[in-house]
Amino acid sequence: MTARIALVTGGIGGIGTEICRSLAGSGHKVIACDLPASAERLAQFSGSLAGLDVHFEAADASRMDDCERLVQRIRASHGPVDILVNGAGITRDVSLRKMSSEQWHEVLRVNLDSVFNLCRLLADGMCERGFGRIVNISSIIGQTGAFGQSNYAAAKAGMHGFTMALARELAAKGVTVNSVSPGYIDTAMTAAIPGELRRQMIAAIPAGRIGHPADVAHAIAFLCAEESGYLTGINLPVNGGLFMSF
Repeated sequence: MTARIALVTGGIGGIGTEICRSLAGSGHKVIACDLPASAERLAQFSGSLAGLDVHFEAADASRMDDCERLVQRIRASHGPVDILVNGAGITRDVSLRKMSSEQWHEVLRVNLDSVFNLCRLLADGMCERGFGRIVNISSIIGQTGAFGQSNYAAAKAGMHGFTMALARELAAKGVTVNSVSPGYIDTAMTAAIPGELRRQMIAAIPAGRIGHPADVAHAIAFLCAEESGYLTGINLPVNGGLFMSF
């Protein structure tokens, strides 16, 4: 296996941390990108990944100028990025009738513009080197929709279309582009769901349990592997069977 430089946006969140752990465990140098965080949160992140080749860079992935500076810093300090995991995401849940224009645009900027920004900046270099792995973290909500999440569902569904289109553009250059759609994953957000509703949620999952961040990380590491070069344009559901389709 060749050691690569991997960039993970949303990298210090619950799922992001596990993605960094999995990619670093595969021998890659990992750059975790996230918004500026408190010293306490960064210490917790670094401590949980002690001994692994993981570094932190603060940037707002929804801003092209921030992304440009981020890529320049990584290239100068570590080298070119060959693996990109687009995991930055937010929710602003509210029914459409009550949704403000800013709640709509903020979710689209963070969840979808960030994907465009970094793919646009990194794809050419991957093509020139003849190798690249891009994985976009979508969501089951992009496949099924959900009440009060028209902004989030639109962004995540848009990510699928973007993935397939870019996969066609880059396939002949040795660059794969895929998406992963997690279902309900055990994070701080799902932990905040009231007990009875949470039990009902888990009861609907055929696998009989809520997903773990490591479940998502393993799927991403698989798609990023050297041996996965013939898999491109796919969406890999990680949802315990909650939503099944062709």
